[in-house]
Amino acid sequence: MEQYHGTTILGVKKDGKTVVAGDGQVSLGNTVIKPNAKKVRRLGDGSVIGGFAGATADAFTLFERLEKKLEAHRGQLLRAAVELAKDWRTDKYLRNLEAMMIVADKDTLLILTGNGDVLEPEGGIAAIGSGGNYALAAARALTEYEQDPEKLARRAMAIAAEVCVFTNDQLTIESISE
Repeated sequence: MEQYHGTTILGVKKDGKTVVAGDGQVSLGNTVIKPNAKKVRRLGDGSVIGGFAGATADAFTLFERLEKKLEAHRGQLLRAAVELAKDWRTDKYLRNLEAMMIVADKDTLLILTGNGDVLEPEGGIAAIGSGGNYALAAARALTEYEQDPEKLARRAMAIAAEVCVFTNDQLTIESISE
């Protein structure tokens, strides 16, 4: 059975602004089946932004769960993320979900994984997905030269799209400021 590939999600937190950018490509094997998927969105009351890599249905299930955790913990992203990670790791159904997420609010940028990880990246830059390492390397290299996090994210994603065949340049970007 062929696996869905493709996604690059990049989060950049800099100078009081956080940006999450995602490419639009969805691939099945070596075929691009959709060039303009929306893998980045606002969650809850709009104070949290997130992007996903992995199986779409799994990611939407996790986004829904995260929104419920945000409601239960009065919008506290870190607490909601830890509670989601606990469930994701221990729940028989959730444990089989194949996705990763980058989520952020005005204070925090996190990577969430199915292994129960809630990671706050060093330097305010996080990336996941097929082209994640390319986008991460590009963003780290550009961080000294570009002060605007959205411009930095756009350029890093463009570089990832030039290198990774599972990443394209049709971006969805959400931002949040302190």
